[in-house]
Amino acid sequence: MNKFSLAKAIYDISNIKGEFVLRSGVVATEYFDKYLFEANPIILRSIVEKLKILLPTNYDQLAGLEMGGIPIATALSLETGSHTLFVRKKAKQYGTCKLAEGGDINGQRLVIIEDVVTSGGAIIDAVNELRNRGAIVETVLCVIDREGTGRKNLEAINLSFKPLFTQSELKCAVEL
Repeated sequence: MNKFSLAKAIYDISNIKGEFVLRSGVVATEYFDKYLFEANPIILRSIVEKLKILLPTNYDQLAGLEMGGIPIATALSLETGSHTLFVRKKAKQYGTCKLAEGGDINGQRLVIIEDVVTSGGAIIDAVNELRNRGAIVETVLCVIDREGTGRKNLEAINLSFKPLFTQSELKCAVEL
């Protein structure tokens, strides 16, 4: 699937209209239900084929954020052979008390994998915790940039932000 066809497929399967309160607190009239494109194996495979190109040349592990980033990171791991971590919103308060499941993070160069970014708040929270635990985090890949304050907020904490699509690009693919 070429990038234009993928943009159209993502928009067609996941864009819904209504009134939605986003994690950032912003009320939106348009929402991308990422689980609808993540659950579709043809679309997910095409997404990871394109995301693979955006990966930096030097990293140790992928880090999928709970919950939407995990299926994308897992599929990207299968495509690239890279080890994947599953990053919780909050560290477990029992058992191993880990924030990231699947391996060690101390001294590891991680690439954050997320689905949709508006303000980047969940990413910032995760990156701050991962860095506090010794991880090196410099890059964030996502499928959709809703073109909110995410890029500015992520770049403010020294992250390279690489979305596969912006919301505008998805809309253009449908309008053509």
